[in-house]
Amino acid sequence: MSSQAQPKALQQTPIAGWSAVRLLRFTPVGLLLPLAIIALLELSVSRGWVPAWLMPTPSDLLMTFRELAGGPLWTHISASSQRVLLGFGIGAGLAVLIGTLVGMSRQLEAWLDPTFQALRAVPGLAWVPLLLIWLGIDEVSKVTLIAIGSFFPVYMNMVAGVRNVDRKLVEVGTQLGFSRAALMRRIMVPAALPYLFTGLRNGLSMAWLCVVAAELLAATEGIGYLLTDGREVSRPDLVLAAIITLALMGKLTDSLLKHLEKRMLGWRDNFNGKEQSQ
Repeated sequence: MSSQAQPKALQQTPIAGWSAVRLLRFTPVGLLLPLAIIALLELSVSRGWVPAWLMPTPSDLLMTFRELAGGPLWTHISASSQRVLLGFGIGAGLAVLIGTLVGMSRQLEAWLDPTFQALRAVPGLAWVPLLLIWLGIDEVSKVTLIAIGSFFPVYMNMVAGVRNVDRKLVEVGTQLGFSRAALMRRIMVPAALPYLFTGLRNGLSMAWLCVVAAELLAATEGIGYLLTDGREVSRPDLVLAAIITLALMGKLTDSLLKHLEKRMLGWRDNFNGKEQSQ
């Protein structure tokens, strides 16, 4: 085919030609898998391959979301989000402080790290009965559980980040007469930011896991409560709506952290997964 005939052929078949390439280029690839799953579920349930009482169709789920959006959905999202942000803020803040101190001191590590490693192995659900006995069913117990769950991922990554700081930077800070607090604030934490953001993102995902655990057992509002409500009335559409809401909220908050990470660590010249040009 000549170079003059090629544009004409592409104009005659826009879907199979240039328009299709353009569509694929500007369509987020990450949406392709969810859309394929939605189409498969719609087909499977509508054809009777999967019982409707067991798995509602995506169109039924959309109607459930419309019903919830006009009622309690935003109240549940707001309640869970407030608990997550407060608990994550407390847990991550303590983890950054203690993790930096432990990373800077072998002696402090010998005192604290064995206990932290033992507590890290305790599942989040194991804390729920004890927190309910100690703190009751109010918000304090829920926020405390979230803080505990988000503490350990941030702590582990912060210690690793401090231990991987270039020794020369520490020596320069020492020669400039930095105190331990100044050394921690001006050298240790900034140099450990790549590790810190990894820990923050893992800690945030743990915070969403823990808020569901807390709300499943003792709550009158929240996404975890919506899960319980759907189970008690045998409505899988409510349960799936709560799960999808959790997934979307987790993705949204993680994307915000990822965006902040890119802005704060834009100075890095590291491998980003793309093939390098020869």
